[in-house]
Amino acid sequence: MRRILVTGTAGFIGYHLARLLLAEGFRVHGYDGMTDYYDVALKRRRHAMLLQDPNFSATEGLLEDQALFDRVADDFAPEVIVHLAAQAGVRYSVENPRAYLDANVIGTFSVMEAARRLKVAHLMMASTSSVYGANEEMPFRETDKADHQLTIYAATKKANESMGHAWA
Repeated sequence: MRRILVTGTAGFIGYHLARLLLAEGFRVHGYDGMTDYYDVALKRRRHAMLLQDPNFSATEGLLEDQALFDRVADDFAPEVIVHLAAQAGVRYSVENPRAYLDANVIGTFSVMEAARRLKVAHLMMASTSSVYGANEEMPFRETDKADHQLTIYAATKKANESMGHAWA
């Protein structure tokens, strides 16, 4: 059975991806910080539903805690890592920029280091349309320039994209 570690499994996309992977017969380990940016009770309900499947396990922890993430990754030994966790929210990043640097940049570094060390077959990451900044042409295309982010949130996600290209 293929083993996939998914970060952000208490979030909307991560929860639904984990459900799909479980339905397809994968073994999934979720990793989520359960931060209070939005309703923690909703996040806990999502994890409770996922935990009803014997092929799902989970860890609550922050990605910037590299020692914890490394232990989890070592114990689970994933073949694939899907990195969806992030401190989201454009406006909140203006008020709390450090939270974005810690979660999005340092946290993503932890994930990439674990993927490199474990030699996983694939590391997939999510970004955001916010990286396109002041681009006025709609819809955005992946080939559009993404040189001038307008918020710390967007800048951290662009930094993650750049780190991903450097690791590839």
